[in-house]
Amino acid sequence: MSTMHAVRAHARGGPEQLVYEEVPRPEPGPGEVLVAVKAASMTPHELTWPATWTHSMDGSGPERTPIIPSHEFSGVVAASGAGVESLTEGEAVYGLIPFTRDGAAAEYVVLPADVVAAKPATVDHDHAAALPLAALSAWQALVDHADLQAGQHVLVQGGAGGVGSYVVQLAAGLGAHVSATAAAADLEFVKDLGAEQAIDYAQDRFEDHVRDVDIVVDLVGGSTQSRSWSVLKPGGIMVTLSTPPDQEEAARHGVRGVFFVVEPDRD
Repeated sequence: MSTMHAVRAHARGGPEQLVYEEVPRPEPGPGEVLVAVKAASMTPHELTWPATWTHSMDGSGPERTPIIPSHEFSGVVAASGAGVESLTEGEAVYGLIPFTRDGAAAEYVVLPADVVAAKPATVDHDHAAALPLAALSAWQALVDHADLQAGQHVLVQGGAGGVGSYVVQLAAGLGAHVSATAAAADLEFVKDLGAEQAIDYAQDRFEDHVRDVDIVVDLVGGSTQSRSWSVLKPGGIMVTLSTPPDQEEAARHGVRGVFFVVEPDRD
């Protein structure tokens, strides 16, 4: 059996559990591809997610240790399983690996072919591997859940963060008027991304600067989330990746609240 080197954790925990070792190289099954990894990205809280350690998103079911982390990758197709016609050997690809599968902190990774996309020619593997989770989160928040339309007003809570910086760019690119909160040192950065209005969250109350917002994308949670209801116009929507929103508060303000977890999406 062929082998490879990988970073694995044999028991639940943080980075202290990670070891670099030689392991069997996986083989692609029907509908799967084997990718030679050129770069892998690891989300800071990945080792705290229930899905990292089990076969289900909610953490139920048996443990699947040892696990390989890093669910964002960029690489080259090394082999394909039966039934795969959309990808060819040697093709540069990238994507987001389903969270209940082993990740890409290894020389090779096997994953479903239908979540793999062609790597943009304009970026290298390192940059491509840093893109999928944050940018997919931003796209799904704005397009899939909020149904953003050109001309609407979007408030991004946490506009300079990993996901927030993509929300600002995509919302502006899709024709929205964008306001965003950020630290003082990041205000110009957020404006350069496309925000028409950047608010220092530590010095200014965003409620004093924005109102009648169509969409709030909340990436902060806590009191920031609860305060955001008041700036939405009737019929507006709050989309959050932080904590599930209070549905009673949403109803009281005549708006909607949606919490979601990003999903792999080739398209």
